[in-house]
Amino acid sequence: MTAVKPPRVISPSLQGNAIVAAGFGQNVILTTVTTFILVYLIQYVHVSTAGIAVVTTIITVAKIVDAVSDPVMGSIIDRTRTRWGKLRPFILFSALPVAVLTGLLFTVPDVAEPAQLVFFGIAYLLWGLTYTVCDVPFWALIGSAFPDPMVRTRIVSRVRAFGAISLGLATLGLPYLAQALSFDLTTNAGGWSRAVFLVAIVGMALFSLAFFFTRERETVATTRLSFRQLFGTLFRNTPLLMVLLGSVLGFGRNIVQAGGAVFAVIAYGDPAYFTLIGAAIILGIVIAAFLTPLLLRLMTSRTLVIGSSLVGAVFYVALYLVGYRSILGMVVFIFLTGLTLGIFLVVQATMIADAVDDSEARTGVRNDGISFATLTFVSKIMGALSVLVFGVFVVLAGYEDGVTITPVMQNIVFASITIVPAVSCIASAVPFVFYRLGSSKA
Repeated sequence: MTAVKPPRVISPSLQGNAIVAAGFGQNVILTTVTTFILVYLIQYVHVSTAGIAVVTTIITVAKIVDAVSDPVMGSIIDRTRTRWGKLRPFILFSALPVAVLTGLLFTVPDVAEPAQLVFFGIAYLLWGLTYTVCDVPFWALIGSAFPDPMVRTRIVSRVRAFGAISLGLATLGLPYLAQALSFDLTTNAGGWSRAVFLVAIVGMALFSLAFFFTRERETVATTRLSFRQLFGTLFRNTPLLMVLLGSVLGFGRNIVQAGGAVFAVIAYGDPAYFTLIGAAIILGIVIAAFLTPLLLRLMTSRTLVIGSSLVGAVFYVALYLVGYRSILGMVVFIFLTGLTLGIFLVVQATMIADAVDDSEARTGVRNDGISFATLTFVSKIMGALSVLVFGVFVVLAGYEDGVTITPVMQNIVFASITIVPAVSCIASAVPFVFYRLGSSKA
């Protein structure tokens, strides 16, 4: 009789490094799509103003559909049983489809604009759905592999910090890579396609490390919960629902990332200026991500997220008053808003994890998949709203490639990345006031 080989034990440090590397690779892909897709379509595919209105609608609808699919994906995960666990198989088998579809988003064929929009719409919808398959189990795996709250917070902060670093590398480096791979004096659409395919393959290779070098928490559950039980537990988790509402209302935090490159073209006539803006916000996020675990030792998560939201609103208003013509002022206040965003990103994830633990303590049910799907759910809703609102402002301003840019046009778009985020931060703070756990931590 052949002895069953026990699973290989992986040290916590190796698991942590694998998770951080996977998050780094995954975030490169997300950054590439969210930061450059509008720039690619406007500057290199030459989509018209009417076409951009269609594109922003496609992105918004696709993100909402995708976001709604997150809890469904989470419930599928919770009902999955394999020898590799219920989370890791989805990470392995989603990597290649995500890489291919990411490249296709930046390979819009040179045909009539309606056909281009159809191609983009299909590719974007499929990309969003496959990204859900990789994203939901990744965040659930953090909660499963690291049950200690303090350790989990440190891992989340590192994932967020290195995610911001990957954001910086992609934001600053991808335009140069696209130029190099254009094989011409100027950057062209083909260069962007080749650059994005290369980045997507490398990013998903790193992401796959989460499958090979992590292990899930063992569970005593022997039966699959029904969809009704899973969703019922979710909707009775009031603290979790408050985090979701506060996060969605705070969608304005993402507008700078969604529209910063286009704003740089409108305000300064050169997307290279976005490197300064992007570097400033990234530096703020990285510093805040590493400091947030220390701040959580001094105050509760609720106090920290409310305080950072209100301070962020002040910084956005100050940025509007300073104006975009002051590059130094832009960089300084964008950096400060990056600090508040970095705090929010870490605290948001830890508050969701704490709410899941609290629900398990009260109900005896731990539904990692569907609960952690809410984190990706709100992230996509926030992204959809930020793209939609920024797109509305661009359409109102009347901007498209080749149009004469006026001060009125510049001011309209500038308001979208300053005043809208300020109002959004204030609204975001309100639901967090009502965040209460059954235990002492909040």
